[in-house]
Amino acid sequence: MVVIEPVAPPKPEPQPLTTADAPPPASGGDEATAAGYASDGGYETASETEVVSDREENGENRAGTDEREELLHQSNDDELEQKSIEQANNAKLEGNKLFVDGQYEESLSQYELALQLAPEIPASAELRSICHSNRATCYFKLGKYEDTIKECTKALELNPTYMKALLRRGEGHEKLEHYEEAIADLKKVLELDPSQNQARRTVIRLEPLAAEKREKMKEEMLGKLKEMGNSFLGRFGMSTDNFKAVKDPNTGSYSISFQR
Repeated sequence: MVVIEPVAPPKPEPQPLTTADAPPPASGGDEATAAGYASDGGYETASETEVVSDREENGENRAGTDEREELLHQSNDDELEQKSIEQANNAKLEGNKLFVDGQYEESLSQYELALQLAPEIPASAELRSICHSNRATCYFKLGKYEDTIKECTKALELNPTYMKALLRRGEGHEKLEHYEEAIADLKKVLELDPSQNQARRTVIRLEPLAAEKREKMKEEMLGKLKEMGNSFLGRFGMSTDNFKAVKDPNTGSYSISFQR
């Protein structure tokens, strides 16, 4: 008996796909990957685009947050500085009341408190200068003239044209017989305000005192030099009396001559 196998029908030859016959595009990352490969990497994938966008957005948000925090921090600093200045001014006013009552030591403490409270910024420079000047006045009342000069100098470092501090420092110098320094301060006052007649009169009064002090200092210096000279010349049986100084009236210079 012969078995006959059925013959399979011939397979149809593959036909080119038309647009309508093309399979639907892959979804999600496959689509992006396929598109990337099809274009030889000429396009960014969807995931890459999202990552770049997120980074840019996060950077902008971070910058905005930093700016807001900086502005908030600056605002808080300004408020603290303003509050400190107000507290310092209140301490200064309390010092003024104590000064009027003649409580100079207590007044000094309040002015010192004001200086500690006042922040060292340009906005408080005038307040700090006044406190130093007021402390100088307290020291003057207490007879502490060296401290008066120091406080006035601090006030003038903050405000070089502070006339009250210049006048007060001049008074302190006069009390200590620093006539040259007192005259210098008073002349500065006259430069700032030529109508300060009291300062002008004080300069006229102090100038002869300053000249007298210069001569006295000169004599003291010559005396010390003479003493040193005699100590040295005595080894040779001589003294400074063997030397005579003659002043030239035209030039003011001296010439030395030896006499036996």
